[in-house]
Amino acid sequence: MIWLWVGFVCFVLLMLALDLGVFHRQAHVISIKEAIAWTAVWVTLGLTFAVFVYFAYEGRWFGLGTQVDIADGLLNDGATAVEKYLTGYIVEKSLSVDNVFVIAMIFGFFAVPTIYQHRVLFWGILGALVMRGAMIAVGNVLITQFHWVLYLFGAFLILTALKMLVFKTEHGAPNLNWIVRLTRRFFPVTDKFHGEHFVVRAGEDTADEDANRIRPGTLMLTPLALALILVESTDVIFAVDSIPAIFAITADPFLVFTSNVFAILGLRSLYFALAGLIDKFRYLKVSLALILLVVGLKMFFAEWLKESLGKHFNFYLLGLIISILAIGVVASIVVRRPKEEAEIHGRSS
Repeated sequence: MIWLWVGFVCFVLLMLALDLGVFHRQAHVISIKEAIAWTAVWVTLGLTFAVFVYFAYEGRWFGLGTQVDIADGLLNDGATAVEKYLTGYIVEKSLSVDNVFVIAMIFGFFAVPTIYQHRVLFWGILGALVMRGAMIAVGNVLITQFHWVLYLFGAFLILTALKMLVFKTEHGAPNLNWIVRLTRRFFPVTDKFHGEHFVVRAGEDTADEDANRIRPGTLMLTPLALALILVESTDVIFAVDSIPAIFAITADPFLVFTSNVFAILGLRSLYFALAGLIDKFRYLKVSLALILLVVGLKMFFAEWLKESLGKHFNFYLLGLIISILAIGVVASIVVRRPKEEAEIHGRSS
């Protein structure tokens, strides 16, 4: 089993190395066309991996599928493993879209040049993978030792969904974030960007005004570093929602980790593809809230669903989640705001 984990991690690192070291070696502005192409690549990889999941669990490779899945009490065969993997992947992918809203706000606040945004997202996602892995490991230990934690996760997801539906969530100004304030207190921060560097030495740039108040040679963080720190910290916050969501679908650590990883890997290209269209998907947050609600309820009624719909009940859950997402996207496109209607009538008249 250990070699399976080592092989998968090596594959992920290889893909990231090719991404940054080969295809994006030179800093450049990511066009929407390029972003859509890379999004298609990552989505294709994520969906193709389902083929490996099927044969690995069907053939019990590396011991996969030999232990009962605590989430529903089933032994995962090829079909049930694929259903859970795809459901987890789509849930995590849809929840990661919410990250795009916050990342866009962070980049806008710090005025991060478009040409350097790819670098921030690359290292941000690399850090997110490490943190998600640690959180998944802790979550797996908890639910293995204390099964009732699953119901706690379910209750948390339901409350989060209701909060998203009832209350309008507003993200505060990044500069007021306590992590940013703490960073500025303990580390000197330059007010200027220094190319794609996260850390520079005071005085290296003779035109840098910070050199007048900081001892020459002192290491200083750049605004790019602050943006990276904030991106990393917000991912931890979002993981508090997404990790319980995936455990509501399956407690199989391999399915949990791989579905999370493939969902996160495409976040960077997804950002560049959607950044300019964020305001258009105004009903997407409602869809995400409904998905959390459905997944949370599933955690409480897993046994009943299994008895009523059979062991492939996750297939129906997958269809419901896709339908909710599709309705949210279509509604965002079709239903116009009153202001948009007025503008259209104004142009026509």
